[in-house]
Amino acid sequence: MKREQSIYWHFLCESCAEHLYLGHWGIIAEENKNLQPQGDEDPGKFKEAELKMRKQFGMPEGEKLVNYYSCSYWKGRVPRQGWLYLTVNHLCFYSFLLGKEVTLVVQWVDVTGLEKNATLLFPESIRVDTRDQELFFSMFLNIGETFKLMEQLANLAMRQLLDNEGFLEDKAPPRPAQPHRNISALKRDLDARAKNEYYRAMFRLPRDERLDGHTSCTLWTPFNKLHIPGQMFISSNYICFASKEEDSCHLIIPLREVTIVEKADSSSVLPSPLSISTKNKMTFLFANLKDRDFLVEKIADFLLKTSSKQPGDNSAGRKASVMDPAPESSQAPQEASEQPASPSSSCGGCQSSLAQEAPTASQGLLKLFRRNAPVEDLGAKRAKETMKEELWNIHFSEYGRGVCMYRTATTRDLVLKGIPEGLRGELWLLFSGAWNEMVTHPGYYSELVEKSTGRYSLATEEIERDLHRSMPEHPAFQNELGIAALRRVLTAYAFRNPTIGYCQAMNIVTSVLLLYGSEEEAFWLLVALCERMLPDYYNTRVVGALVDQGIFEELTRDFLPQLSEKMQDLGVIASISLSWFLTLFLSVMPFESAVVIVDCFFYEGIKVVLQLALAILDANMEKLLDCSDEGEAMTILGRYLDNVVNKQSVSPPIPHLHALLTSGDDPPEEVDIFDLLKVSYEKFSSLRADDIEQMRFKQRLKVIQSLEDTAKRSVVRAIPGDIGFSVEELEDLYMVFKAKHLASQYWGSSRPAAVRRDPSLPYLEQYRIDASQFQELFARLTPWACGAHTPVLAGRMFRLLDRNKDSLINFKEFVTGMSGMYHGDLTEKLKVLYKLHLPPALSPEEAESALEAAHYFTEDSSPEEALQQEEGAGAGSEDVQGKGGEEKGTSPADYRHYLQMWAKEKEVQKETIKDLPKMNQEQFIELCKTLYNMFSEDSMEQDLYHAIATVASLLLRIGEVGKRFSGQPGRKPRDGAPGEDQPPAPDPPQDPALELQPPAVGDPQARAGGDTQLGKAPQESQVVGEGGGGEGLGSPSQRLSDDETKDDMSMSSYSVVSTGSLQCEDLADDTVLVGAEARSPLAPSRNGGSVDTDWSISFEQILASILTESVLVNFFEKRMDIGLKIKDQRKVERQFSSSSDHEHSGVSS
Repeated sequence: MKREQSIYWHFLCESCAEHLYLGHWGIIAEENKNLQPQGDEDPGKFKEAELKMRKQFGMPEGEKLVNYYSCSYWKGRVPRQGWLYLTVNHLCFYSFLLGKEVTLVVQWVDVTGLEKNATLLFPESIRVDTRDQELFFSMFLNIGETFKLMEQLANLAMRQLLDNEGFLEDKAPPRPAQPHRNISALKRDLDARAKNEYYRAMFRLPRDERLDGHTSCTLWTPFNKLHIPGQMFISSNYICFASKEEDSCHLIIPLREVTIVEKADSSSVLPSPLSISTKNKMTFLFANLKDRDFLVEKIADFLLKTSSKQPGDNSAGRKASVMDPAPESSQAPQEASEQPASPSSSCGGCQSSLAQEAPTASQGLLKLFRRNAPVEDLGAKRAKETMKEELWNIHFSEYGRGVCMYRTATTRDLVLKGIPEGLRGELWLLFSGAWNEMVTHPGYYSELVEKSTGRYSLATEEIERDLHRSMPEHPAFQNELGIAALRRVLTAYAFRNPTIGYCQAMNIVTSVLLLYGSEEEAFWLLVALCERMLPDYYNTRVVGALVDQGIFEELTRDFLPQLSEKMQDLGVIASISLSWFLTLFLSVMPFESAVVIVDCFFYEGIKVVLQLALAILDANMEKLLDCSDEGEAMTILGRYLDNVVNKQSVSPPIPHLHALLTSGDDPPEEVDIFDLLKVSYEKFSSLRADDIEQMRFKQRLKVIQSLEDTAKRSVVRAIPGDIGFSVEELEDLYMVFKAKHLASQYWGSSRPAAVRRDPSLPYLEQYRIDASQFQELFARLTPWACGAHTPVLAGRMFRLLDRNKDSLINFKEFVTGMSGMYHGDLTEKLKVLYKLHLPPALSPEEAESALEAAHYFTEDSSPEEALQQEEGAGAGSEDVQGKGGEEKGTSPADYRHYLQMWAKEKEVQKETIKDLPKMNQEQFIELCKTLYNMFSEDSMEQDLYHAIATVASLLLRIGEVGKRFSGQPGRKPRDGAPGEDQPPAPDPPQDPALELQPPAVGDPQARAGGDTQLGKAPQESQVVGEGGGGEGLGSPSQRLSDDETKDDMSMSSYSVVSTGSLQCEDLADDTVLVGAEARSPLAPSRNGGSVDTDWSISFEQILASILTESVLVNFFEKRMDIGLKIKDQRKVERQFSSSSDHEHSGVSS
């Protein structure tokens, strides 16, 4: 029996609440490799479908399939029946019908719109919008389930763009006892999280509360003597009830308040009753529970866990009360160390230790700074206030007081009539859910204040700037007591939530919270406001406010169609809504009136703010329709709001600074705030919380994608004009770069680039990639294809661009490197190539004399000059001293740092070819290897080999001649090249990636000739020529003239390396070494080869030599189009949709 009950309970957890809509941000999580779906949870066809998806679309192992559906994709007016695969990061569709194959892949981060609609052309279809296309899918077996899942995944992607939070499977979501076949663990996890989100939003519970299960029942309501049908929800810390009728009754019972849970006797009138008693002597009677025994066991388990968290509680007695209930309802005595059930009761140990230091730690500022008005002026107002208090006291006696109060339509009516000032702080805490968090985190605020005191950050600087702008007209903030309390609360929150830190408008809202509550209470109210009730309002981009602004525009079109078009033309809504929503009308309306709106907001949520905004537009419709410009419309609305009064307020009127600015000769008549609220409910009460959440999702897609477009334009504008790429090319490169960064979030969270990006940073710094990601992009986009040598070249380019040595580069640095290869004349491109073979680009592991070259490099030029030398080919946007020395993970970077950085960037002088240091022999050898590999895929391959052999031979001779004139025994060379008396650098490890790649030439004579020459190569220090043993060789020019009589195929055997660079086994079989004159056998030998430490060559000499070969000049002067390479890369990044008949359905970028 018990097992059947357990199965039924889990079935309820899994199957019910299909009608429930996910609120706020939906399923926000990040894929965790350690939490993979288990084999027994993904049986049968689902695993087969996941393997097919990976194979069909080229997805890596890390990309997890959530679910798949049979449907039709409408390509034009023709439906293509196939399979829709929904993965964590992609929407994929595949169809193969009548020889036509359609493959479609769209990233969720590229989705700008998602709607379920029904039209004549597309009956009951799902429309997916990206920036470039509209996709229609129809003929679903269960379109509601499919659309809900698509919403969740798109929501997840938007969160990733907003704050880089990705997908994390819930470690303990409800699991059915018998897993359903063909349903993935991720799908069940998403469903469980959806229910958790809805549960927390409905009852304003803490963010870490997880729903365990819910079941149908009835609740006996003593105030009207009825059994109200509804749903009971149970989680680890709360028992909640919601009636089927929206406003009939809501109930929240914290388990910390429960003393007795018992099963009463069943009857035909009251089947399967369950009685729950609390510390404040309230008893709640539930009935019609089909699985009562199992339910009692669940509650008992949670009570045991709850009591273990409260050391002072009598957990043993509580356990007995639950497991061995008396036949009749009984109540246990209150325990000595109990937590208060209501904010009106003494908080005991919950009070902050600041109580001994500041009066604001125990009471609100309004009590400390109340200015007593003359008694005769308050007669009628005081009587009205007394009547309100009496009505609330009657309500408390009938419906209960504190967190366990029955919340009904009567409660809402009382809130709309105004909360008495003496109860305002208490009821704000209860209705917002802040009370639950405060009593379960005693001492938390005090610890935050202690930790944040004396800390400096950008947030604290902004807080100090705005402290004296927070309600300066109120006496509570005209002295240091109120200012200090406001400073502590704002700083503590910025320390708690550095992602938000501090945002303008938080100071205004917090100052009002401090008027009616203590510092700790104001802090937890601010937490509830920023993190639950107004999600994403107070971040750097005020995304939440922009989302609700979009909802406001949509509601205006629905309810006020005549006014909507006019408001859009004037652009008024964008101007007014942010100030109205961010401050809850506190900054645009007299304080006594705005605080009534705050009362309703804490009870009803954003719904009341939207209703009120519509009522204000409706009241001013005629005047707004006659406006000719935005300024006139703003003046009309401003003057109207200034004259919204609260005639019932017992507080002295506070001058409204905004009213002084908008007053005129003919002020409008006063509007009572309670009348305005009444009208808003009468005309616009059809708004439902579920509808608002649905609109929030729709608008969130638009807002975040619009912000991403703004970021893209800002980044592109920050790129210097001499970079060479067009605006369109830069935007395309940005999308490719961004996709590569996001890929690290999808499948490589251990990479440095996967570190959470900080949205508060400048746009240019928000997306960065690491060396491996750059290597992948470099291989796809570079015009200098070098075969197997490409990763080596990519690594050198990355080191050249990474000036601050943090192993990450931003978009500007990336584009600078790409531009060096694509744009500029021959000289500029050769400069880039030249620098890629000098430190820091050339690492010590790649050349034996890299350490000596680095010494040469730093001695030949100052550090400032060295920075200038790197700027032409890879100048980033960071200052080495500024950002390189900055600690990771500390407070957000000061914007002054970036201003100084950009100022220094402008002061960098243009580099000339004379500023480049000379290149030693090993570096020159590496340069020749790169050129050799670079030419191997060119159509002029043989001519290029011949030309580079000629040039390299000439340069080797020039270096030898230069050594004779510059080097003297016993003296260090003037140019800074290492002297003979210096100890040799340690041998580098042999890297197969650095070996020469032979050209694809099939001439057996050339290969045989190469083998012969390598076989004759001596192991001592000398240079090998084509003629044989290495002694008495002719000049290189003579050898070249002889070689020119051979056929073209033999030209591929030329390489421009000397035996001093590598051991013979490092060279390709068909490679002939061409060197300068033979060196003395007495020269130092390393690994059978020689390195001439006195040999050096300058950039001018290399440039002059290359200019003698027209085929080389033409190769570097040839213009390349990066557009095709970007298009290919998009296909690789799964941003492109195509079909086998070469009809493209569009690019999702």
